[in-house]
Amino acid sequence: MIEDFILQGGVDTSWIRWIPYDGVGRATRNGLNFTERGFGARGAKGVSDRGHTAASQLRPGDIDWDTLFGELGVRWFHTGGIFAALAPNTSEAVIEAVETARKYGTIVSYDLNYRASLWKSQGGKEGAQKINRNIAKYVDVMIGNEEDFTACLGFEVEGLDEHISAIDPANFKKMIQTAVKQFPNFKVAATTLRNAKTATFNDWSAILYAGGNFYQSMMREDLEIYDRVGGGDGFASGLAYGFLEGKGPQAAVEYGAAHGALAMTTPGDTSMVNVKEVEAVMKGKGARVIR
Repeated sequence: MIEDFILQGGVDTSWIRWIPYDGVGRATRNGLNFTERGFGARGAKGVSDRGHTAASQLRPGDIDWDTLFGELGVRWFHTGGIFAALAPNTSEAVIEAVETARKYGTIVSYDLNYRASLWKSQGGKEGAQKINRNIAKYVDVMIGNEEDFTACLGFEVEGLDEHISAIDPANFKKMIQTAVKQFPNFKVAATTLRNAKTATFNDWSAILYAGGNFYQSMMREDLEIYDRVGGGDGFASGLAYGFLEGKGPQAAVEYGAAHGALAMTTPGDTSMVNVKEVEAVMKGKGARVIR
């Protein structure tokens, strides 16, 4: 059933690594993410249930990265901090993957995605910074919000309050310039800019650094949120699409922000929209009923 669902999205399933299931989940199971969406003054709450998952058992040597990057010519490899945080072996698997990607010139993007609960047993914030700074040496496209860059890489964003309620793009730019000096391999650094006025209404945009210049997406004030899970992933995938299609940094940040906005209008973390729908939002098309 899972494979059928993946196939519906047009994804090649031949590289999925299957692990025997014991029928109960004592040894192996799929991960779950429980989220209470929140509404108005009540913020969303999430619980990551990732223990004993198949993904947490992936370790170096399990995937033939040389074939993927060297023979099949994969152009873009994306991973992130949630996978790296699952277990010591998963962060080791990430290092193996990104080292091999670098060897073949495959673009590596990494979404920091800091989750304190996942890093708790992996050394906390100090452990997160040690592991993520090691991975960052191989990353071409670094993605993360202000909390991610602070918690995972140790870079401070000026003017950031304890609730991370809003961010000044000017201060984020200063932080990125510092980050790029320490990690000159970053060809692109990007973040979403979210001001969560309430769980229901967020100001939403994104900013991107590329080639020494900054590019900012359209600002969507008072964006109505149905389910904010997937907004960041929607941004990352839209960003990758823009670059892979050769549309340039301004278009890439617009695709990312628009796709992230659409992802938050549906339950779950997958938007299921097509390119035309994303481009319609980019052009400011209204939300009239389509019949």
